[in-house]
Amino acid sequence: MHEIEQDHDAAPFNPVPPVVVFLALAVFGVELIFQMGARGYVGGQDAIGWRNEAIREYGFFGLVFDWMVQTGRWPVAELLRFVTYPFVHIGFTHMIMAAVFLLALGKLVGEVFGNFAVILVFFTSSMVGALAYTLFLDDQMPLLGAFPGVYGYIGSYTLLMFISAGQTGDSRLGAFRLIGVLLGIQLVFGLLFGSSNDWVAEVAGFVTGFALTALLVPGMVAQLIRRLRQR
Repeated sequence: MHEIEQDHDAAPFNPVPPVVVFLALAVFGVELIFQMGARGYVGGQDAIGWRNEAIREYGFFGLVFDWMVQTGRWPVAELLRFVTYPFVHIGFTHMIMAAVFLLALGKLVGEVFGNFAVILVFFTSSMVGALAYTLFLDDQMPLLGAFPGVYGYIGSYTLLMFISAGQTGDSRLGAFRLIGVLLGIQLVFGLLFGSSNDWVAEVAGFVTGFALTALLVPGMVAQLIRRLRQR
C-alpha cells in the first residue's frame, strides 16, 4: 500500500486573507484609541471625548443625507460618512462582536473570491445599508459600526451555502439558518435591552452581499433567471 504523504510544514489553519486582517485591525485600532483615550493613557483630558467627536465627524446621520438631497450639495466630507461609519462603534463589545464576524466570514469570502471581493462586499454593503437606513427611516440616531458590512459577508456565505445545498440535494432553506438565528438574537436583545433601527441597514447589507455574490459566481445570474422563468 502506498503511504499518504503529509506536509509537516503546512499550517494547521488556512491563513486569513491580508485585506480581511487589514479591515479587522482598522476596526480594532480605532476602538483601541478610544479606550486608551478614555483611560487617560493618550491624548490628555480631551481624549475622553474622542468617541463622541468621532461619532459627530464620521458617523452616518440620515438627517445629513436628507440635507444633501434637499440642497443638492454633496460635500466630500459628508459623503465619506458612507465608508467611515463602519469603523466607529458605540463601545468595545459592539466592536469585538463585529470584528469576530468580520474575520470569520471575511476569510470565507476572501478564500473563495479573493481580496477584491472582500473590499467590494464590505463597503458596498455598508453604503447600501446606510442608504436604506435613511430612506426607510426617519431616525435621528447615527448609524455606527461594521455590522452592515459584516451582514454583507453573511449574505455571501448564505448564497454559497444555497449553491452547495443544491449540489448535494439538501434543503436550500438551511442556507438561511445563520441570518435567521442572528435576527432572532437581535429581536431578543431588543426586547430585553431596548431596540434600535440598525437592523434595517443590516438586512440591506445582507441582501447586497447576497446579490453581489450572485454576480461573482459565474453563470449564477443566468441560472436564477432560468429558475424564475420555470416558475
